[in-house]
Amino acid sequence: MSPELPAEQERLCAESPWDFSDLKALYVNCTLKRSPEVSHTQGLADRSIAILERNGVDVEVVRAVDLDIATGVQPDMREHGWERDDWPEVFAKVLDADILVLLSPIWLGEKSSVCTKVIERLYGGSHLLNEQGQYAYYGRVGGCIITGNEDGAKHCAMNILYSLQHLGFLIPPQADSGWLGEAGPGPSYLDPGSGGPGNDFTNRNTAFLTWNLLHAARMLKDAGGIPAYGNQRSAWDAGCRFDYPNPEYR
Repeated sequence: MSPELPAEQERLCAESPWDFSDLKALYVNCTLKRSPEVSHTQGLADRSIAILERNGVDVEVVRAVDLDIATGVQPDMREHGWERDDWPEVFAKVLDADILVLLSPIWLGEKSSVCTKVIERLYGGSHLLNEQGQYAYYGRVGGCIITGNEDGAKHCAMNILYSLQHLGFLIPPQADSGWLGEAGPGPSYLDPGSGGPGNDFTNRNTAFLTWNLLHAARMLKDAGGIPAYGNQRSAWDAGCRFDYPNPEYR
């Protein structure tokens, strides 16, 4: 169940003039902890999810480490020597969603190994095309949420958001949020005395992240996605070089 929101955030959700109820969001939690262990990163993400759910968005959360996701960069690694691969089912959820948010803890200043694997598997499907001949992730928005007890939140966000936009996702303004505890051993986000849930900077960034994801997804959906003009892989492969001379007609 999503946590309660501050009164002002509840008011914004209740009085929003936009209808987001036809949107779907997928949150992929890249914690290293299997269920039912507590994920502090999920604790922060629940703040974002609560805003989406108050706005009628269909939200699904996948904890990647609970699944048997094979290593590799092909759409289905069962076709490349792996006995089991749960990624195709996750990939179908990605394509069904308007919003994708990757959640990651920080380890040694970097996103988790699970997050790296998820991005590699996203890459494995990025060559596929949509009905307009664009890359498959066009028309979707992406963001990320980071937690940890050491420096590196912005570094992790930089890496994740670059990766998502490179694969074709649209990244709204301020599409990342994070919380950091004191350097070294100490309480994590949900631990008593951490100050995490009450941190105004983190709560503001989480709210802005979420509303910007909503607005960008709404605009994209209403526009029918990214206009298919000058960016169609199918047209390029057919010999259309847009502003460049077509080598077939020299």
